Amino acid sequence: MRRPNGLAREAVRFKPASFAGTFLALLMSALIVSACGILLETSLRASVPAQRYAQAPVVVAADQYEYVVTGSGEDQEKEATPLPDTARLDVRLVAEAAKAPGASTAVADFTFPVRVAHEGAGPGTRELPVEGGVLTAHGWGAHAFTGTALTTGSAPGEGEVVLDAGTARAAHAAVGDTVVLQTASGQQDFRVAGVARTGAADTARDAGALVWFADSQAPVLAGHPGKADAIAVLAQDGTDAGALADSVKKALAGSGAKVHAGDDRGAVEDPGLGYAKVTLFGIGGSFGGIAAIVAVFTAAGTVALSVSQRAREFALLRAVGATPRQVRRAVASEALLVAPLAGILGCLPGIGLAHWWLGELKDRGAVPQAVDLHVSALPLLAAVVIGLLTALGAGWAAGRRPARIKPGQALAEASVERLRPGLIRTTLGIGALVGGGVLTGVSASSAGDDAAGAALGVVMLFMLAVALLGPLVARLCAALFGLPLRGAGPAAQLAAANSRTNARRLASAITPIVLAMAFASTLVFMHTSESRAADKQLRAGITADHVVTDPAGLPVDAAAQAARAPGVDAAVGLLNTQVLVPTGSGEFKSLQGAATQGVSGSGAALAKVQDLDVREGSLDRLGQGRIAIDKTLANSADVGVGDRLPLYLPDGTEASPEVVAVYGRGLGLATVTMDRESLAGHVTSGFDSTLLVRGGSEKSLTALGKVTDASGYATEKSLDAKLGAWLNNTMAAVLGGFAAIAAVNTLVMTVLDRRRELGTLRLVGSTRRQVLTMLSWESLLVSAAGLVIGSAIAAATLIPMMRGVTGEAPYAPPLLYASFAAAGVVLALLAVTLPARAALRRRS
Repeated sequence: MRRPNGLAREAVRFKPASFAGTFLALLMSALIVSACGILLETSLRASVPAQRYAQAPVVVAADQYEYVVTGSGEDQEKEATPLPDTARLDVRLVAEAAKAPGASTAVADFTFPVRVAHEGAGPGTRELPVEGGVLTAHGWGAHAFTGTALTTGSAPGEGEVVLDAGTARAAHAAVGDTVVLQTASGQQDFRVAGVARTGAADTARDAGALVWFADSQAPVLAGHPGKADAIAVLAQDGTDAGALADSVKKALAGSGAKVHAGDDRGAVEDPGLGYAKVTLFGIGGSFGGIAAIVAVFTAAGTVALSVSQRAREFALLRAVGATPRQVRRAVASEALLVAPLAGILGCLPGIGLAHWWLGELKDRGAVPQAVDLHVSALPLLAAVVIGLLTALGAGWAAGRRPARIKPGQALAEASVERLRPGLIRTTLGIGALVGGGVLTGVSASSAGDDAAGAALGVVMLFMLAVALLGPLVARLCAALFGLPLRGAGPAAQLAAANSRTNARRLASAITPIVLAMAFASTLVFMHTSESRAADKQLRAGITADHVVTDPAGLPVDAAAQAARAPGVDAAVGLLNTQVLVPTGSGEFKSLQGAATQGVSGSGAALAKVQDLDVREGSLDRLGQGRIAIDKTLANSADVGVGDRLPLYLPDGTEASPEVVAVYGRGLGLATVTMDRESLAGHVTSGFDSTLLVRGGSEKSLTALGKVTDASGYATEKSLDAKLGAWLNNTMAAVLGGFAAIAAVNTLVMTVLDRRRELGTLRLVGSTRRQVLTMLSWESLLVSAAGLVIGSAIAAATLIPMMRGVTGEAPYAPPLLYASFAAAGVVLALLAVTLPARAALRRRS
């Protein structure tokens, strides 16, 4: 007898079709794992090159993250959450940084938006023709490291401004002229002190039109008195950047400031990097973990199917004298021959998928354009090793019984399917089923992120139960779905009988379809359900007659101007941002981002233009230190009316306001409602995002911004949620597409394995049409069973989750669900009939 590795080589050489399905499954597994691994590595190593601070070797900034610490001792974990807005430094640290050994000077940097004033400009003032009406403002001291230089005039003093050359030329403005600008501190006249040629560092990030103010006045105009965005530290000649960074750290020890050098400086000037890392980590880590489990799970099933299909060969080997050890070694050798090559080839399209995914995220603004994809050997090696271990483990498990039992018994089991599944497998399957039921209850009693987290466990446990209890589930499906087939003719009756007799084969075909339907439906319909609920809440919640918006922010006195318009009953400005709220306790403690609206008027005025659906308390007490929150956040944070809610304002400032009302339309409007003054000093842009007006005419408001009604505003808001929809749909396509390919692969393998059976049917008188009709009925039974079970798992996942998140039942658009079902049926039909036609043609 040949050595086991020789048997494996001959098996692969002379029966390549038997291993083609295994090869494809392992290749797809490596594709998914490598792509997600590359994105995970990119999230950990992502950086952007310094542009604004390119000539500043060291940059000091506040910590832009807030942390949650769980556990203690060796089990302590520290989870970082990026702040919604920029945290700022005390400007007094500039003097301390300048004293550090090796520092030549230190400069406070300020960046904030200002608006061109169109109303209230007196005679003799120059109007700046700036696109969008918004300019980017800096402190003049930044010219020391940006390369900006005066062409005429002098540095600005109090009440003065320097214009960039292009803006001055377009406005025909010269030194000594007056311009009117709106800042966070109000509208003001500024004398033009000079005109500057913009340096490369100031224009690196397409800042548009620029103005510069005196460093002493800039923080007040920005709305952050005594605060600086960052501090640029310049080095003395001959001082190394690393040495300077160390000396600055020592000089600022105890201040909480972070010192950045090298590529780390880019994160200071591009705050989107923090959220980009979170997004990439969510795709590569959280979704990648699920995708890897699904990929391994599916590949293992395909390997097990391939091994079980060759049970007759192993039985014959045992009959001619092969030992159990030799059979096991032959299976392992086959895995060693197929898995590494499949893994290596799968990594190539995996790299391409990661490149495409990152590029799409950049195009949608979720990731800065300067972030590069990091491709190292680690995720690729992990993908190959995981595939190899999957093949070895699944092959060992599937080949264990034919290698262990007696040769005669092995031949008997190869001819007739064993009816009873293994005790361990059944026990584990029942445990997974019970666990899924328990988590369904947990999800139903939870709210917000807790419900979503529990729902993830639901779908995973139910999928595991379907895989472990596959033969039992398949037998039950064959009995139930086979009933209608009994009256559909001889071919349908034979299909039903085949399905009942070969439950294991049926289970291997059903499981991938269940997988595709369950995950695709959960991911896609989760978004459609949330979007529909949010849209309903938004349309019901906006009671204003007019909604005024401007992408760059509304004029600083927009609410006051609107209130003076004829017929206006109420005008309320909204400053939209986010706050961070601690939720959970113990090991499950986390920071939850909550959409927040800062209201310029009173709670009574807000009630005239917005119906928050107040469930407890009243908006009348809304004001300084008093907020209203959505019921979902109230449940997550375990607070009610009269309690204090600890939270972090957009720049990380801690606050603990009193909850005066709990409302029900937070998903569509805002999770937290508070007075505008409490937020204004903690955001980069102090301009209102939205203005809600009751009464008056559209014509009287057009000077303030784009005017729509509540319906038009709701439609625009729905379009703004495209990134979330795209992410969910892409993840559904990746997982669902992989599972669909696995389903087609499995069905083709089962049909090709039945060539002897199909030939026998032809020999006893069945026509090709009758055989194909029988197979078509079988494919319909398989697809119907898979779609029903997959839909049931998705429903068990979505119903409690949506009850906790939206308070409503999930919404599955009928046409979209029908397209999923049709795709499953068509794929199953083609995967069965096409290889069957080829097999019957060769037999003929």
